[in-house]
Amino acid sequence: MKSRRVGFTLIELMVVVVILAILAAMTIPRMKNTKGRAHAAALRTDLRNLANAEEAFFAANSRYSAAFDSLNFRGSPGVIVVIPEATKVGWSASATHPESYPLKCAIYSGTVTPLPPATTESEVGCQ
Repeated sequence: MKSRRVGFTLIELMVVVVILAILAAMTIPRMKNTKGRAHAAALRTDLRNLANAEEAFFAANSRYSAAFDSLNFRGSPGVIVVIPEATKVGWSASATHPESYPLKCAIYSGTVTPLPPATTESEVGCQ
């Protein structure tokens, strides 16, 4: 009597591993691109929220502020927001994220020096 072996051969297992490797190689770059777009969206959103906070502060105090505590502003995790200029006549800010480098976004309002890449007042510019 001849006994029959039940199970997979080494070749069959290797074919499955190769197919999984090909699928992973196609999927990983797409996920990385999606993560980068998410960070870019967080930069834009944080700057728009900062603009709203600055205008609310101005309505109450007749000046703009560079202090996040007085603005009641909290950015997204990992996003670095900097307000280099805030006066009675305007303000400017930039935002970056370590995982979205070299992407940088900026916004300004009033008669202050615009931060690159912002080119239009009250609109977020990114590069």
